[in-house]
Amino acid sequence: MRRLTVLFVTAALVVAACSSSSATTAPTTAVSGADPATTQPTTHPTDGQPATTEPVATEPVTTEPATTQPPTTEPVTTDPATTESSVDDTVPADRPFEVYVPTTYDDAVPAPLVVLLHGYSASGAIQDGYFGLQPVAEQRGFLYVHPDGTTNAVGKQFWNATNACCGFGSSVDDSAYLMAVIHQVERDYNVDRKRIFLMGHSNGGFMSYRMACDHADTIAAIVSLAGATFAQTEKCRPSEPVSVLQIHGSADETIHYDGGEILSEAYPSAAATVATWAGYDRCGAESVTSGETLDIAAQIAGAETSVETFPRCPAGIDVELWTVAGGPHVPALTPTFATAAIDFLLSHPKR
Repeated sequence: MRRLTVLFVTAALVVAACSSSSATTAPTTAVSGADPATTQPTTHPTDGQPATTEPVATEPVTTEPATTQPPTTEPVTTDPATTESSVDDTVPADRPFEVYVPTTYDDAVPAPLVVLLHGYSASGAIQDGYFGLQPVAEQRGFLYVHPDGTTNAVGKQFWNATNACCGFGSSVDDSAYLMAVIHQVERDYNVDRKRIFLMGHSNGGFMSYRMACDHADTIAAIVSLAGATFAQTEKCRPSEPVSVLQIHGSADETIHYDGGEILSEAYPSAAATVATWAGYDRCGAESVTSGETLDIAAQIAGAETSVETFPRCPAGIDVELWTVAGGPHVPALTPTFATAAIDFLLSHPKR
């Protein structure tokens, strides 16, 4: 059985990503929620390996505010009675989160919303530093949230996504929690309900697929870096098509490009993940290589990433696989990554 590898963003990558965005306008934030300690921790399993490997202790890198003063916003409230929702709003967003509001935000104009989901043992702040989405949110004018999962018995934050990753028996309903986050942002800001998107790394990628399965009527598109969908297709019944972009390194030794298992629970390959979603979305069965190449991994020379697409999808829907040739689980990302991923999301609103 493969040992469960800690999915953790290294300090060097976080520092590099954050330093590239430190000159941007300081975020406008709104803190929401109750004491996160109200969520019960789950038991962290072992797979027979000694529990001796711990990630490097990494603190989120803080950035000094720029001299430009952002507009003031009101705090996000947690009153579920004011929300019109297709889910049970008695489940509040009971973990604090921040909303980045671009300086161009106008409450008379609906704005897109992007929710970023961290990897196992990381945090929203670390993931934000690694992906570098905040400057892109400012440039493209979208509302932006990077919430935290719950903490298990050994102090690692996780999302209870698919059976393979990474709740390991947890009863935490992160699907309901993230919908509550979305609804709270909708209450306080003018969110374009046709442009609500999720993006995640590793465990966060798995959770993005879970949200697309559970809330296809809300989620317009997702981007997953090194995640995977359910291996059992019957566990996912999206009510309508969702555009999907899977990005995966061919040399990923944590979430294997060709699929694998975590604690005896299978997850599909990158190719099977997109093929499954092409089926859900009623696209053609066989992918085609577009011929386009991208440079998104800084440690690999040239434009190392190839693009596959599925033909005959419904209007406005796309399912794509970007294969990072030789890419690891945590590639050193170029600025092209954030802009290309966000471009995919923003070009796929609900119809």
